[in-house]
Formats: sequence, C-alpha cells, structure tokens
Amino acid sequence: MSELKIYNSLSREKEVFKPLNPPFVGLYVCGPTVYSEPHLGNLRTFMTFDIVYRYLLHLNYKVRYVRNITDVGHITNEFDESEDRIQQQASREQLEPMEIVNKYTRSFHKLTSTFNLIDPDIEPTATGHIIEQIDMVKRILKNGLAYESEGSVYFDVLKYNEKENYGELSGRVLDDLVAGYRELDGQKDKKNPVDFAIWKKAASNHVMQWDSPWGMGFPGWHLECSVMSTKYLGKTFDIHGGGMDLKFPHHECEIAQSVGADGQKPVNYWMHGNMLTINGQKMSKSLNNSILPDELISGENELLEKGFHPMVIRFFMMQTHYASTIDFSNQALIAAEKGFQRLMNAFKNLHNLEYKSGNVNPEAVEEVKSNLQKMSDHMNDDFNTAETIARIFDLSKKINSY
Repeated sequence: MSELKIYNSLSREKEVFKPLNPPFVGLYVCGPTVYSEPHLGNLRTFMTFDIVYRYLLHLNYKVRYVRNITDVGHITNEFDESEDRIQQQASREQLEPMEIVNKYTRSFHKLTSTFNLIDPDIEPTATGHIIEQIDMVKRILKNGLAYESEGSVYFDVLKYNEKENYGELSGRVLDDLVAGYRELDGQKDKKNPVDFAIWKKAASNHVMQWDSPWGMGFPGWHLECSVMSTKYLGKTFDIHGGGMDLKFPHHECEIAQSVGADGQKPVNYWMHGNMLTINGQKMSKSLNNSILPDELISGENELLEKGFHPMVIRFFMMQTHYASTIDFSNQALIAAEKGFQRLMNAFKNLHNLEYKSGNVNPEAVEEVKSNLQKMSDHMNDDFNTAETIARIFDLSKKINSY
C-alpha cells in the first residue's frame, strides 16, 4: 500500500504524512462564525475535512478531531471600529447576541447532519475560553512580542520578524505588507500598520466584552484558534485545516501567536480547501448569484431548475479535488445526479450477485483488486476523491456487466 501524502501549504509540496505520536492524530479545523445561515463555502470546507477525518480513521489512526465555534463578537476587520457582526445581526433581529449565536449554531449543526458529516470529537466555543485567551496574551506580552496601547494589546509583527518569518504560510513579503497597510491603517494606537489586535478595548456600546488586565474588551479574532487548538491537541499538533480565505491573515497570525506565546510552531501540516464559483463567477450579493445549501436541496433559487438530494450535492463536490475550485451550475448538478444514480444502481446490483464455487475468473479477480489498489493510491495522494471516484465508476461497470 502506498504511503499517505498530504500537500502542506507551509512547505508548498506534498509530504509523506508522519504523525507526531502515532497512531494518534490531532486534527483541527476552523469552524463557523455563527451570525448567519451557513453558506456553500462553509459546506465545502467542512465536507473536505469530514473526508480527511474518515480516511484517517479508515487507515486505523486514532483521530482527535477539534472544530471550533466562533461565538465572540469581533470587529469586522483591522481597520473598522464599527459593531461586530454578531452584534449587528442581533440588532437587526432584535435578539440578544447569544440568542443569535444559538440560533445559527443550531442551523450549522442541522447542515452538518443533513450532509452526513461526522461530528467532531470536541467542539469548543470562543466564549468558553476567554480565560485561556487572556492567558495567551499575557505570555506573548511577557516574551516581548506584544504591547499595550490605549486599553488594547497588539502583536508586534516587526519585532517577531526579527527572528521569525511572518508571511511564511501565505507567501506574503512583510515590506510589501507594511507599504500596503500604511495606506489603509486608521488606528493611531498601533506602532506599525501590520500589527494586529490580540485583545481589543471595547467601546461602551459593545455588548460582548469581558474584564481583563487591560480593561474591558474582547479577544482578537485570530487568538481563539491558537488557544483552542493547542489546548486540546498540544502545543504542536498534526493537521490544521480551513478554507483558502483563512490562509492570510488568520492562519498566518495563528502561527505568530503560538510561536510568540510558547516558542513552538503549532502545526506540522497546513491544509486549505479551495473556493466555489457559480456558473464561472465568484459568488456575491452584487451579482445576485448566491445559493444557500438549503436552496440546493429545495430548488428554491432562480439559478436552479430543481432541488437535489444532499448526497448528490456531496457526490458532486467530491468529484473535484479539495484544492481545486468547484464551479456550481444547474447542468453540472444534473450530470452529477445521473452519475450518482449509476453508482447506486451498481451498489444495488452488487448485493444481487451470487458466488458459485469453482466458477471464479482469475482475471476478473485481479482486475477488481487492481481497481481497489488504485482507489487506495488516489486517496493516499492527498485525498484525491476525484480520481478515486473515477476508479469507482470503472468498478461499477464491471459489477453491472456481471
């Protein structure tokens, strides 16, 4: 059997997977921010890592799968002092922020159940780990890689970069970032425009805030994943996953924070799933081409002729490698539905086959074994579900012929 190889976003090449403490594997995936209904991008990311989780279990690894829930309100970006998204949605719906959190957490869990995703072993929340986040800020400050300013605490990126490489994951060059951020930065309390908040002073009208050594505030967005991943998987663990959009700045900042707090690189293998398009275009409200997962099932969207079974949608996504872009279209989903039905028919026919002693075709046996080996080889090649499914179709043709 071939060895499992994973494309590591940090090294930018496929590497043979070597767990830190075999057979144990630590897997952390950035979970949803629960302020709205889950979108297709969420679905693809979590479906990707459901496959990773299942295949690692298939290889007899003992996997601890951690997926967080972001239920702390954050400013919308580094340069925007407006209300956070959870607070904004709470105002729109005239609910308490934690009512919004619970409402959309339930929506997310309904989505994962609908698409048959295995629950993680641990699903921690950011609000449940405020003490640990404050403690990490203290450690970073003690190590001289952060500073307090006007009640906020910022990570000192230039100081960190004297010994480390901020930008190593995303391929960003710090000098270019400094030049670009200088044009945008509107925060006078930062030493450098590239510095990011690890604790933010809360305005008086900011609903979600906690007491800290630096006054009332809330943790920076990047901090929670550094805290929860290393708490449950160790200061260095095996696999960290998420969407491509999280590579910078979120995951870049996670690396910096963990090194700044504990002096260790937190992750051995960084994995990123790619994006989605609709009829060749990026999904956006301005283009009026967004589709929610529930709409794919119900068909209640003007871009769709009909609804599709959740397993057809899942099958459609698995026909593309996780690192490649998926383009949704009504025609592509209809084609996937037909292919899915062919496989289900073959599966049904398989149960109707009868074995007769002494009537075995050795060539057919070898052909089946060869197909099974190719499936393993493709899955071992960076979880290549697209090629694996192609081999399953080859095998289904043989089943139907028998």
